Order: sequence, then C-alpha cells, then structure tokens
Amino acid sequence: MKTIFITGASSGIGKATAKLFQAKGWNVIATMRKPENETDLSQLENVTLLPLDVTNLEQIRLTVSKAASLFNIDVVVNNAGYGLMGALEAFTDENMVRQIETNFLGTVRVTKEFIPYFREAKNGLFINVTSIGGHTSFPFTSVYNGTKWAVEGWSECLSIELSMFNIGIKTVAPSATKTELFSHNSDVTPLPFYDAVEKKMLGMINPDSKPEEIADVIYEAATDNKDQLRYFAGKKSQAIYNRRQEIGAEASRKELKNMYFAG
Repeated sequence: MKTIFITGASSGIGKATAKLFQAKGWNVIATMRKPENETDLSQLENVTLLPLDVTNLEQIRLTVSKAASLFNIDVVVNNAGYGLMGALEAFTDENMVRQIETNFLGTVRVTKEFIPYFREAKNGLFINVTSIGGHTSFPFTSVYNGTKWAVEGWSECLSIELSMFNIGIKTVAPSATKTELFSHNSDVTPLPFYDAVEKKMLGMINPDSKPEEIADVIYEAATDNKDQLRYFAGKKSQAIYNRRQEIGAEASRKELKNMYFAG
C-alpha cells in the first residue's frame, strides 16, 4: 500500500485529495494546523492526522520525521497556501511576508526535509499545487501570483536537480476553484482609488471548478508514471495557459490591460 503526505488538508483541495487517495486504497497522512478540530478525515480508515503549520520550521522537521517513522512515503503533496487580493500599496509588510512564507517557503522547507528520505530510497514524488496565476498575470494578485510563479520556477529547477536520484517533481495549476483561498482578504484594507477596478475584477472571477476536480488531476499526476512537470486543472486553466502561449507573453499582458482598463 502506497502512502501520500498532504499539507493543508483541512479543507478545499487538500481535503478532497486526502479523501480521493484514501478511497483509492492509499495510506494518507493528512496534515493541518489544528488536526484536533478535524471531524471528517478522522473517521476514515488508513488516514493519519498530524499537526503542521508550514510557517513553523521546527514543526515541519518534527512532523516530517514522525511521518517518515510511521510509513515509507511515496508522494508528498505541497498544497498548503492561501491568497491575498488587493493593490500592492494596500499590503502591509506582514501581509507580504506571511504570504511568501506560507505559499513559497513553506513548500520549499517541507520538500527539503523529505529529500533525504527519498534520496535514500532512490524514489519519491513531490506534487506542488500552484495556480494558473503562476503562469499568467492578473491585477491585484501580484504577491499571490508572485509566490506561485516562484514555486513553478523552483519546481522546474528541482525537477532537473533531483532526477539523479529518481525523485520526481510535478506541479498542478488549478484555475478558480470553489475553496476558501482568498478567505484572508479581510487582512488587507482596500484603498479607494483602486475600488472600481477591483470590483470589476472580482466580478470577472468565476470559481466554477470543484476541489474534487483538482484532486483528480493530482491523482493522475501521482499515478501516470510520466516524466511530465506541469499539469493544468479546473475548467479554464489549460485554456488560459494556451492563450498566453499562443499570442506570447507581451501580447497577453496587453490583452489583460485592455480587459480590465479599456473604456
């Protein structure tokens, strides 16, 4: 029986992924900041709950060590993260540091702790949940998108670096999904001179994909045995990426400017 380790499994994509892999006969190590509050996954067979705040380096080390002592882990899904939406000048330094520490450094640090185990086993796979925002640009998501671009680029570098040990790296980039991704937006105080365009952008976001759809793609990435780095998930992700590839980065940037600011 294979084992998967998932960060950010208390809700959304992480929880859907935990449920899917459990249903497929895997051992699941589902991590979250407060596992004592989890009443759903705790009822499932072959699911182990462990505490993990990916901004806490000491807890990362302890939880990875604990997980590795319980099972031989085959796949690590770096899913923990959240989004902040707003104009850059509305962000406090704390807003930005927390976003980067969670979305980027959390993924880097969890991965770093697992590498020695995978290297010794000469096998293992990391799947990093990014975003279509890691491949294109939108206004008012500069810090969030920046973290996802960072994870995409870092993952590509690492996929080459770790191939010498038969360790794989893959990314899964969802489009807008029905999750609590931007639930921290109350941490940012809006500025009135951006208000009209922010409202226009919010009105254009349609989270029409379900977490279960993203989990299906994560399962595909975990089991297809392909030497493939990037997977796109959700109803619009592939189309958004293809459009940018078709017209090029500069034309895409101008197209988005016209979309939000023309007229």
